[in-house]
Amino acid sequence: MTMTYEEFKAQRLSIDMTRGKPAPEQLDLSQALIDDVGQAGYRSRDGIDCRNYGHVLGLPEARELGAQLLGLPADQVVAAGNSSLELMHDALAFAMLRGTAQGEPWARTADVAFLCPVPGYDRHFAICEALGIRMIAVPTNDDGPDMERVEALVAADPAIKGIWCTPLYGNPTGAIYSHETVRRLARMRAAAPDFFLLWDDAYRFHHLTQERYATPDIVAACTEAGHPDRALVFASTSKVTFGGGGLAFLASSPGNIDWWQRCVSVRTIGPDKLNQLRHVHHLRDRAGLERLMQRHRAILQPKFEALDASLRALLGDVPGVSWTKPKGGYFVSLFVPDGHAKRTVELAAQAGVVLTPAGAAFPYRVDPRDRHLRIAPSCPSPAQIELAALAIGLSLRRALEEGARGAR
Repeated sequence: MTMTYEEFKAQRLSIDMTRGKPAPEQLDLSQALIDDVGQAGYRSRDGIDCRNYGHVLGLPEARELGAQLLGLPADQVVAAGNSSLELMHDALAFAMLRGTAQGEPWARTADVAFLCPVPGYDRHFAICEALGIRMIAVPTNDDGPDMERVEALVAADPAIKGIWCTPLYGNPTGAIYSHETVRRLARMRAAAPDFFLLWDDAYRFHHLTQERYATPDIVAACTEAGHPDRALVFASTSKVTFGGGGLAFLASSPGNIDWWQRCVSVRTIGPDKLNQLRHVHHLRDRAGLERLMQRHRAILQPKFEALDASLRALLGDVPGVSWTKPKGGYFVSLFVPDGHAKRTVELAAQAGVVLTPAGAAFPYRVDPRDRHLRIAPSCPSPAQIELAALAIGLSLRRALEEGARGAR
């Protein structure tokens, strides 16, 4: 390297890579949601006045759009507000307080646990922690969670009520669930009769290469396996249109949709149907969404390539360092030598590059080996990404030097 850590720090940069936010250029791709609002109007296809109350499961045409995107019948899809994370929270809150379609409220039992594939999505874990659900970490492989471990735990412990799943381009590793993993999740024996797969299909259309991977139909797989109510599927357009003003979907079995309607009708009289109508007019159908996602890829792909090239140049010769090169999604996982992730993040922050806290991708924010970093390259420019990678490289090398001095 031609620059020292102290020289980099003296530049007083400010680069935020903490979250997978769409860049302004990506948000601009859907500016028509604002500019063409008058064309969408306020009347739905069937004459529904979208300014008023009602239709707790969403506009019919919005549910049909969700059905196209998720490959399920429209009557098994709920079109909701702007956040699939909100739907996931509510699903677990409803299960805790009111029970599921298969059982009594979880809060009546002494212990409720969830399996958490790691490294995983910090906000999944935050929901569990907020609701008092005990988290059990299980390793993630390139093709999904360690199914030997998952099957053994789920079959033996009735307190385990579910598992978090991000089946395609997982956050933060980019893992792609194999058909065999999906088959085993659908068929495995569960000691809890009300066991759920919380299926967060957040990156279903977020390809970074010309090869478009597809998420297997988990609802059909569970139905064929004799567990029709096992999967709750979540998705949204938060990284398709507007991060703060998208459209979220829940899809599942008819029984679970009935359960959801009973529970959510207490919470709301209906979603933002005007936003749903705007999205239907803007995206129109699956083909329209896929055309839009090609434009997203043109913005994102160079950033991921810049990050990968920079990491190779800066850290390719450091023993014990590796990183993922995802085929889709929003994140890169960087693995450093054990015991050095937290210090690397601290040093990078002091040098003006803020990263997701080390340990965030693990339950209770504890990475037992202190080696994983989540990098989010979507929002900064390619030039900023190269600078951020330099800060990470310099910070890691400084952390390793400190560790070596301390070991003497």
